[in-house]
Order: sequence, then C-alpha cells, then structure tokens
Amino acid sequence: MPLKLTIPSFTSRESIPVRFSRDGGNVSPAIEWHGAPAGTKSYALVVEDPDAPMRRCADAPMRIFRHWAVYNMAPDLHRLVEGAGSGGRAESIRTATNDFGNARYDGPQPPRGRGAHHYHFELFALDVADLGLADRSRAGEVLAEARRHAIACAEVIATFER
Repeated sequence: MPLKLTIPSFTSRESIPVRFSRDGGNVSPAIEWHGAPAGTKSYALVVEDPDAPMRRCADAPMRIFRHWAVYNMAPDLHRLVEGAGSGGRAESIRTATNDFGNARYDGPQPPRGRGAHHYHFELFALDVADLGLADRSRAGEVLAEARRHAIACAEVIATFER
C-alpha cells in the first residue's frame, strides 16, 4: 500500500476553507496519513505555494513561498490534530521557520484578485529519525533534507483565492 495523505476538511483540488487561511482563524488543518513503507524512521511535512514566487533581492533566483514545515515526527505518528501547528500548540512538534518568518503554520493569504493559488501539502516518509537540522531552520532547509532522505512521498494540492 502506498503512502497516502488525507486532510479531512478538504481534498485535492478543493478550496481550502477560510478558517485555515490568514484571513480566517489561521488554524492548521487536521492531517492524517497511512501506508508508510518499511524502513520509515520519521516523517516531514511541508506546505508551499508555488503560485507565489518571491525574491529576496532583485537579482536573486525565484523561490517558492513556504507556509509550514514540520519535521522529525516519530514513525508511529499518523496524524496531526487541527491546530497542531498554530500558536502555542506548535511547540509540541518540531516546526521550521516559514517564509512569513514564523515557526508555526501560517495559512493562505494570496493577493486579492489574482486568482486561485495552489497549496501543496507534501508528506515525506524518511529513512532517518532526525534530519540533523539546527534549531530555527527554515522550511526550505527541511524540504531539501526531506527530499534527500525520502523513501516515499504523498501530496494533497488544494486551492485558495481572495
């Protein structure tokens, strides 16, 4: 059975409810997964918006905007409850700094009138128990290390428009 990721509040290709956006409650959705392959020693989760590329400097390459990254999750963990990445609850899981500059979940907030953005919720089953990242690591660093150690990946892509 392949690794499968589900988000009970919405599915792939559906619109993300406002309560999970920065305009709403900015609450991280409940996330569940199953079907991890043998040898899974931890999980990492990254949420990104490729429709909102950003630059640090005018001559810098474009980057994808990252809203949340959780890593070093135990192999026997198979869900994050709603709000697990929000506010004070974010301290119970290892969370990287997102592109808003916060070590928590920050939901969708695309520019008004620019159409729907696609939000990729990517879960990685990893061959290491610890990605070896320093405290205050950035979400992009989590993604790079997760890709290096991934033995399986599952994804939900949903949309949000203001």
